[in-house]
Amino acid sequence: MNLKGRSFLTLKDFTPEEIQGLVDLAADLKAKKKQGITGQSLKGKNIALIFEKPSTRTRCSFTVACVDEGGHPEYLGRDDIQLGHKESVEDTARVLGRMFDGIEFRGFKQENVEKLAKYSGVPVWNGLTDTYHPTQILADFLTLTEQFGSLKGLNFVFVGDGRNNMANSLMIGCSKMGVNFTILAPKSLWPGKELVEECEVYAAAAGSTITLSDELDAVKGADAVYTDVWCSMGEEALAAERIAILKPYQVNAELMARTGKDSTIFMHCLPAVKGNEVTADVFDKYADVVFDEAENRMHTIKAVMVATLGNC
Repeated sequence: MNLKGRSFLTLKDFTPEEIQGLVDLAADLKAKKKQGITGQSLKGKNIALIFEKPSTRTRCSFTVACVDEGGHPEYLGRDDIQLGHKESVEDTARVLGRMFDGIEFRGFKQENVEKLAKYSGVPVWNGLTDTYHPTQILADFLTLTEQFGSLKGLNFVFVGDGRNNMANSLMIGCSKMGVNFTILAPKSLWPGKELVEECEVYAAAAGSTITLSDELDAVKGADAVYTDVWCSMGEEALAAERIAILKPYQVNAELMARTGKDSTIFMHCLPAVKGNEVTADVFDKYADVVFDEAENRMHTIKAVMVATLGNC
């Protein structure tokens, strides 16, 4: 796997073998960290961390992962730079590319992270946009691998807002990796037809399926049930409407029982609004898995930086 110099903007850009390679690298880096072994792969590298949206897991993961590998992370919040305000994204990219060796971007527009990658001349990593959240998917895949041994053939159900960045990215990742993927959501919140058709091509090549359903029995046979907040950042005005339409799709003990399997796990990318998308009892029952998933953000982000920028 040679990803040197590549940006990480969406899993569409990566083959199943490359995605698996990143998950395997993350598992190796995680094992080493547990033994107190860190590396020098990013020694002498300066990393810009651009955050239009606040974050716990993404910011901490990039910071700790960078330091673990000998690099220097520099946090740039909304008030620290002029990205897209007094200065164009293109010009900001050109400046940062001359001062930094890599750039992380967490914000609203996918086009902004793409412009950073195009004009900076250095690897750019998508820490989240309104469209995609690819680093989270790697953490989810590492967690699934730890729970089940491998990815291919698993049955995965995403419950909730089926057209948000998590649903989009999980559908791309699962379809590429041979995971049978189901979105359980009201029809008004199903993903766009174009993305579904694109992922159906990935799934056909991998020997897996994509299903869209608004029936609760769609969770039957699921190995993993996954949910996310009902209102993403920037959608707060839609909260009451979203809660009303999604309340029947809350992940609760009854929904988990519909899987018909004792081995089913619950997953959440966090932060969780307990009482909305998931009940407190279900969250607490599977808390060990959820917080493994959160920790795995750091190991998988480290793998992305090491693979695309590191000296190894």
